[in-house]
Amino acid sequence: MGIKSVKINKVLRGLAVLLLVCCNCGEPQNQQTITIAAAANMQFAMEALTQRFTKETGIACHLIIGSSGKLTAQIKEGAPYDIFVSANMKYPEEIANSNLAATVPEVYGYGKVVLWTMDSTITTNIDWLTEDAIAHIAIANPRTAPYGAAAVEVLKHYGLFDSLKPKLVYGESIAQTNQFISSGAAEIGFTAQSVVLSSTMKGKGHWTVIDPKLHSPIAQGIVVLKGPETKMKLRNAFHTFIFSQEARKILSNFGYSIDE
Repeated sequence: MGIKSVKINKVLRGLAVLLLVCCNCGEPQNQQTITIAAAANMQFAMEALTQRFTKETGIACHLIIGSSGKLTAQIKEGAPYDIFVSANMKYPEEIANSNLAATVPEVYGYGKVVLWTMDSTITTNIDWLTEDAIAHIAIANPRTAPYGAAAVEVLKHYGLFDSLKPKLVYGESIAQTNQFISSGAAEIGFTAQSVVLSSTMKGKGHWTVIDPKLHSPIAQGIVVLKGPETKMKLRNAFHTFIFSQEARKILSNFGYSIDE
């Protein structure tokens, strides 16, 4: 190899090192991150909560959104989540009973169900569900989504569940249920008040809050999951944050009751 080739190779290696350094300069080194599995009704509230939490602590949050039941199954199968934010207490307690929890499950807020439509010609009350103008009623899967279970309770309270069964379309979670409603695939549907109050959905269509007395309280729970001890402080930091006055204010803005 000639002197000229050697010099060229040295220059190329130098450029490669410089490029690698430059590429890494913009990326946080050893960034502290926690993974939070959250029920779909909490998607928008969690985005606001985690943004504030990260701003205050520097701890980044990776969100996994799904139905409470499916997230529970994933956790029991070994999914490496740090925090579980559920739409009820049943599933966090199931995690605790499976010896997968590092803390006792606690209620962080109470959810509210709404009847929501994008059609201005439809009135959002239960009586309208029997009208011919409504061919599809969207609800979340009651077997895995607490808001879906609450919707079924409401329909049974009015004695309409059996007669409306042919109209019911089930989303895997509130997120998919929202897609059915917002796209018009379902003329009307049951969802969480936190969804219609979010900046993404606010002002779209119209909705009515369902009387909470018509269904079991939606006591939403959080639990810290077991995992590497090196991340326990990070997990505990978020757990503490969600019960802070600042977080409670955010939850309240999304329609959650926090003082029941």
